[in-house]
Amino acid sequence: MFSIVDVETTGGIGGPTRLTEVAVFRYDGVEVVDSFHSLLNPRCPIPPFIARMTGITDAMVQEAPDFADVAREIDRVTQGAVFVAHNAPFDYGFLKKEFAWVGLPFERHRLCTVQLSRRIFPGLPSYSLGKLCRSLEIPVSNRHRAHGDAAATVQLFERLLMNDIHGLIKDRQLTV
Repeated sequence: MFSIVDVETTGGIGGPTRLTEVAVFRYDGVEVVDSFHSLLNPRCPIPPFIARMTGITDAMVQEAPDFADVAREIDRVTQGAVFVAHNAPFDYGFLKKEFAWVGLPFERHRLCTVQLSRRIFPGLPSYSLGKLCRSLEIPVSNRHRAHGDAAATVQLFERLLMNDIHGLIKDRQLTV
């Protein structure tokens, strides 16, 4: 079982930066069997450059739940599944930090689709999510939003599974 995750944030992983959006698709290797998506109130201003990139504004998250309000649901949908994300150290690091702030443990085995893509699809011009999806003809809607990017990562992960002739995913050789 895999939980394919994407998050949007107020900035880099260090310091008091917070989540503004999270999307999780629980995937059994064939189809999505469960999902969770929510905007989150970071309880701090969203920097203008982040708002321009993601389209997520302070007004949009004003009435959104705090992370503490959705932590149990995120835990449930990721429980017992390998955590998969494009640049997994970033997404996992943010969730682990948010879980720690609410006093809950969060430990998952992880796979990074950036690392997997470099090994399974060598020689592509870029491994950023948008450019990689373009190279592989995977449609991406609502780029730089958690739901859109996570949905594209599901399709990318399906392609990785189909083309993983060396068993990197099954053997979790590229855990982070």
